[in-house]
Amino acid sequence: MSFERRRLLQVLSYAFGSSLMPRGALVLAAQNPAQPASPASPAQAAAKNQSEGKQMERVAGIGGFFFRAKDPKALTRWYREHLGVGLTPSGDEGSSWDQEAGPTAFSPFPEASKYFGDPEKVWMINFRVHDLDKMVAQLQAAGIEVKVDPEASEYGRFARVHDPEGNPIELWQPSKEHAAH
Repeated sequence: MSFERRRLLQVLSYAFGSSLMPRGALVLAAQNPAQPASPASPAQAAAKNQSEGKQMERVAGIGGFFFRAKDPKALTRWYREHLGVGLTPSGDEGSSWDQEAGPTAFSPFPEASKYFGDPEKVWMINFRVHDLDKMVAQLQAAGIEVKVDPEASEYGRFARVHDPEGNPIELWQPSKEHAAH
């Protein structure tokens, strides 16, 4: 087993073995720490896989995030007004929210994890932001409670907010080393 894979498995074992995952472990679990911050492009990765005899197709990114809501119209409006996430277009009207390229953590948590807060919540979305202070000020000016982590980690700065239905949202301003490629 290569050193990089062994190191990643150690990180994942620690992260998933803990019921309260430390901040930033999401990012660490999603990015092999032995790799440079700017991994190979999808084309380079595909070429490498083919040169190694592997023919695995990979997803290109998150195409949508769907969840149930008590009041979908009000919640959609809240995300658009406070976080700038556009509506999913219906028919020929509107345009979808185009996110910027950058690192994306994809990490299942233990069922008993306290990281999301309310144990009834089964998901949490993490949004990358350019300026956490400006985003926090904008949300607070709208009367939205925001809890900012007082200490930055090696992965950047984090804050927690909840949408009107109590769903946890983590805001992340990546450190320069973990910023968009």
